[in-house]
Amino acid sequence: MNRDGVRKSIWQEEIKSFPAIINFGGEYDIVIVGGGITGVSTAYELQKSGKKCILIEASNIGFGTTGGTTAHINNFLDTTYSQAISKYGLEDAELLFESVNDAIGIIEKNINDNNIDCDFEKKTGQLFALDEKQSKQLDDILKGAEKVGCEMRLISDISFPIPFVKAVEIPGQAQFHPIKFISALCQSFLNFGGTIVENCFCQNHSEEDEGIIVNTSKGIVKAKNLVYATHIPPGINMLHFINAPYRSYAMAFTLKSHNYPQELGYDLLDPYHYYRIQEINGETLLIAGGEDHKTGHSDDTGLCFTHLENYVREYFDVDLVKYSWSSQYYEPVDALPYIGKMPGTSKIYTATGFRGNGMIFGTLSSRIISDLILDGKTKYGNLFNPSRIVPLAGFSEFIKETATVATDFIRDKLFVQKVSSLAEINEGEGKVVKYEGESYAVYREKGGSIHLLKSTCPHAKCEVRWNSAEISWDCPCHGSRFSVNGKVLTAPSVTDLTRIREKDL
Repeated sequence: MNRDGVRKSIWQEEIKSFPAIINFGGEYDIVIVGGGITGVSTAYELQKSGKKCILIEASNIGFGTTGGTTAHINNFLDTTYSQAISKYGLEDAELLFESVNDAIGIIEKNINDNNIDCDFEKKTGQLFALDEKQSKQLDDILKGAEKVGCEMRLISDISFPIPFVKAVEIPGQAQFHPIKFISALCQSFLNFGGTIVENCFCQNHSEEDEGIIVNTSKGIVKAKNLVYATHIPPGINMLHFINAPYRSYAMAFTLKSHNYPQELGYDLLDPYHYYRIQEINGETLLIAGGEDHKTGHSDDTGLCFTHLENYVREYFDVDLVKYSWSSQYYEPVDALPYIGKMPGTSKIYTATGFRGNGMIFGTLSSRIISDLILDGKTKYGNLFNPSRIVPLAGFSEFIKETATVATDFIRDKLFVQKVSSLAEINEGEGKVVKYEGESYAVYREKGGSIHLLKSTCPHAKCEVRWNSAEISWDCPCHGSRFSVNGKVLTAPSVTDLTRIREKDL
């Protein structure tokens, strides 16, 4: 299984391919674009309900963030219930808690209904404060959880060899193997008569009175409805200005003592660290994640892995690092995801802004979007409506993210390093440079071969930045990512970076 980066995640040991579809012409009820947990769960739900669905994936199933998640299943969120109460009121915070539990129930039902073997395990979570400031945060989290009915209990000891000042345990959490889960759900989708087309890139769409016309790299698809389950929808719309792309880092270790904590663990640092275990090929591994930062805003992404490894080694008796990888998610400006009908459209749906809770909100999206398509309404519609007005409590974040995008755009245009020769780029180095008045993204392989691209992201004309950890070009404005050959790895761009031959300079 391939992913949108050169590093291999722990889940890529699971390889599942689906029959190649040569001719998928005709009309469908729904086209679902994106083969992660959001797209697969939504396609399965709609096909099971009697709709004729086609699932289109630009690469392979699990290529994006689902293949890079750490797959925690939680009923507490990156947005705390105290924050939700403050921003939206108690009634909506209670509805948020209900929706999260609904999502966990959907995952369990899908597993049971389809006899899916995906290493699903119920777990207890442990949330711990490392200093007095975090202790006050934890007190606030406890108060909010109590108000909405989320069970949290103070404990005097934790399962992690990390000094702490206060901790709670949260029953009712879970974990699973995300690729085993969505692969099996894909098979059930096929069994219900659905169609899956991998290596099929969605280029654009048009919304007509009679339905949607979707242009893909393998032909035209017609449908009554279109679902973009692509983490952030393509094109340029309001959602790109109220969501900010972030990258998170994960590593899997063996421990010398083999004393692996059985609980899920989370600290309250900013960014926080998170922990779980997973058995792969008969070997138990500790998965640790953290070091999050805005996409394109780390001068050396390789250092993020170094910092994470050093932090884990400080407290755990690490033996070997078996896997290290990173993945992308989006932060909404007003704390909650945007799930439902895309603003300004009547037949197009989207789901984005999941923060660090992609397994939950990706699954919940299948319920919300299928309800909207099948019944025209959903009880969670207003809470997650993509067209909602940014509340006053989120307005400052909206201004900050908009200003950051503008700053990135201007700075990268003005302050590009000038070179007199491409020979100045070292082996193994990627850099945006200005050569004879034009900006280029240049990567020189070990051995000397040069990959030369126009450095301007086709999506909104920002300049890409080098990601040394994943050997990719990342756009700091809206999160588009490209391979060294310029191929789109991650939306919202639907156009590759322009390739340049060195002899054409």
